[in-house]
Amino acid sequence: MFKYVKKLQYPINIKKKDLRMAKYLVTQYGGPNGELGAALRYLNQRLTMPDDKGKALLNDIGTEELGHVEMLETMIYQLMKDATLEEIKEAGLDAHYAEHAKALFPTDANGVPFAATFSTTGDALADLSEDMAAEQKARAVYENLIDLTDDPDVIGPLLWLRQREIVHYARFKELFEEYEKKYQKRNTPQDKFLYPNVDIYQLDQYPYYRW
Repeated sequence: MFKYVKKLQYPINIKKKDLRMAKYLVTQYGGPNGELGAALRYLNQRLTMPDDKGKALLNDIGTEELGHVEMLETMIYQLMKDATLEEIKEAGLDAHYAEHAKALFPTDANGVPFAATFSTTGDALADLSEDMAAEQKARAVYENLIDLTDDPDVIGPLLWLRQREIVHYARFKELFEEYEKKYQKRNTPQDKFLYPNVDIYQLDQYPYYRW
């Protein structure tokens, strides 16, 4: 169950409209490395984490990502709310306007609609590897977006969101390393059963196979 607090995680008060920036910023709403995908990824993966610690971490970060979606929606709305039709056309957002007027719609910066571009394997190490990569990609995109504006009202929230990606990466990395020690298979009788054509007990001779 979620408890909704009616305030943003970081205050947003953008005073100057900037349709160009709104067009770029939408990629962290509905793009392949965006917050909507991250929220769905973690809230799906949490259920197959092997213990309560993993379930709780994925649940907490997935829930926070929903808050990040709300922040991005607010930023995009404020950047374009007072735009005229001529300004919308000049910014190349006329195709968006034709479908959605000034309403929000999750896409990447090129206008490609949001799609579920993540997977859930049921393997904690595989899923956490994807999660660490996702946080690093999101951090990189936020840095690119910061480079594209000089408005402090936009830079402030973006810097805060970037920092949260760094924190999330660190938490996922800690959990990955714990699970790697605790759960990863290592030359067990089960391995012999699962891989009958491989002499599993000899693999440690070869550096490639060492954990």
